[in-house]
Amino acid sequence: MTPDAAGVRVGVLDYGSGNLHSACRALAVAGGDVVLSADGGELGRCDALVVPGVGAFSACMEGLRAVGGVGIVADWVDSGRPLLGICVGHQVLFEHGVEHGRDAEGLGVFPGTVERLTSARLPHMGWNLVETAPGSTAFRGVEAERFYFVHSYGVHTPVPGARVTWCEHGGDRFVAAVERGAVTSTQFHPEKSGAAGGRLLRNWIGSVRA
Repeated sequence: MTPDAAGVRVGVLDYGSGNLHSACRALAVAGGDVVLSADGGELGRCDALVVPGVGAFSACMEGLRAVGGVGIVADWVDSGRPLLGICVGHQVLFEHGVEHGRDAEGLGVFPGTVERLTSARLPHMGWNLVETAPGSTAFRGVEAERFYFVHSYGVHTPVPGARVTWCEHGGDRFVAAVERGAVTSTQFHPEKSGAAGGRLLRNWIGSVRA
């Protein structure tokens, strides 16, 4: 465990998302003391919360509602405690998700709509560079590195008051990461992004410790 991360208890919200265990492993390697749970009381004793996600926006929202995750996230954000959303866990932080003509309500932490990317080549799958937000703490030391994406949907609009990192795929520019207050989220998978993703997770855990 790194000195900056020592003693950081990281809760991972367990609502049946497919990448739970890979995310837990990566967070542990990055120095977090990881707790995988859907119990609000147990998660409430953690220093930071991670909302992972794989699959459809509406399905992830249904999974969150089934375990009381909507209230857990809302309470966590309202309290100003550190939160990290990953992939669809990033997407559900926005107000709406539109897939196959269906508009699903999101958590509404950020304004904006998750919609289908306009690139002719979908899904956007593989390694890609990002345009890092000035002053980013999450990307410190990995500003010029590639990260691993797997998605066909994203957000095209800025997030007011946030540091927004962007990515481009097939001429389509979309939000790759958001840092606003105690909330950080990434469209890419840091747990699948090798050394660069590991450094990003260490940066985030270090910021929780600080």
